[in-house]
Amino acid sequence: MCLGIPGRITEISDPARKLATVEISGVRREVNVACVAGDRALADLVGAWVLVHVGFAMSLINEEEAAKTLEVLKMLGEAQEELAAMRQSKEMLERAS
Repeated sequence: MCLGIPGRITEISDPARKLATVEISGVRREVNVACVAGDRALADLVGAWVLVHVGFAMSLINEEEAAKTLEVLKMLGEAQEELAAMRQSKEMLERAS
């Protein structure tokens, strides 16, 4: 499954290579913004929300979409943790019997 993680562009770090710093849940990383830049000036992207996948900003989204996506991803993470705990409990019970 391919997931895009919402992040907010905080600065253009290398205009020549179309690289920007994006903050994703408090973590900053450099991503390529060529896919979302189009004909606009790169400076106009600062403050924009994007979906980031494997180091590329794949699409522009609004702040509400970003918040909803982050909430769903958080819920999925919690579900994954719960499933892992259930599997671990099952394995422990099977070993004990």
